[in-house]
Amino acid sequence: MSAEASVEALLTSILSDRPQSRQRRELLRSLLDNVVILAEQDPETLDLKIAEAALSELVEAFKVFAPYRDVRKVTIFGSARTPADSPLYQLAHQFANDIADQEWMVITGAGPGIMAAGIEGAGRERAFGVNIQLPFEQGANEFIIDDDKLIEMRYFFTRKVMLTKESSAFAVFPGGFGTLDECFELLTLLQTGKATPAPVVLVDTPDGHYWDEWLSFVESRVVGDGYVSPGDERFFTMARSASEAVGVIKNFYSNYHSFRMVGSRAVMRMHQAPSDEQLDQINQRYASMVVDGAIERSEPLAAERSSNDSLHLSRLVFQFDRRNFGTLRRMIDDVNSWTA
Repeated sequence: MSAEASVEALLTSILSDRPQSRQRRELLRSLLDNVVILAEQDPETLDLKIAEAALSELVEAFKVFAPYRDVRKVTIFGSARTPADSPLYQLAHQFANDIADQEWMVITGAGPGIMAAGIEGAGRERAFGVNIQLPFEQGANEFIIDDDKLIEMRYFFTRKVMLTKESSAFAVFPGGFGTLDECFELLTLLQTGKATPAPVVLVDTPDGHYWDEWLSFVESRVVGDGYVSPGDERFFTMARSASEAVGVIKNFYSNYHSFRMVGSRAVMRMHQAPSDEQLDQINQRYASMVVDGAIERSEPLAAERSSNDSLHLSRLVFQFDRRNFGTLRRMIDDVNSWTA
């Protein structure tokens, strides 16, 4: 039997009692095809170990998050070196407590410092810990250890996927290289449309200077020297208290709900549709990011109906120039102003 026929037979066997849509079946087949391709390449043992571990870690993480798919989550980034008596620790603890009171769940690393503050503040029942296995650290902190929502990972790249994929908002506290890496990667994903629009809050104490000095560098060198477009600062907001940070996140979802691409068409879902006047203003203000036609009200598109994707919501649909995610972020602010 050929490899292709063997893959088809295995897929048919796997799916015999669990029917799938055509798209899902093709994705599963592609996964199996890639396993065959990898084996045929006669890879080094290390290559096999990396591929197996990465897929295994993602599969386990998907399983852990699956029961909470419909619950909004915020990821907290920050330094593992922040001591428990630090004002930053207390600030992260308060933020996590306050956002959990809004029926959100918290995702963070499972180590010490800001990660421990986030889990302790939210409470074990509303927290996930995505731990990275490092030779010089002790493992998961006391607030999440042995919990079903603790995920252990060997690789930073798989960990980053889960820290970003599952969240609808991000709070970043001061930290070292790892925190800055996570912050810049997150902003890059938003800038390039590799992550769906979400609020990013840079949080510091009222007398802190960490993000002020970071912003000075970004504005003077990164924006000033033309490495990113003016206006890309819209991807983040600064906050000086837990209540301010929670307010930024709540406001982002006050009317705006979600966004997806269907082919070349952008679909923005919201709770309250625009009036005729508001729709005219949106078209005038954001014509530069529309490739063809106009921004229009719409019923759910066929792809949305087939996946039962938020069919009860109002939506705007347009042919989107995907170089303009910074402008799209500004449009979300306008959409949210309709409920003010």
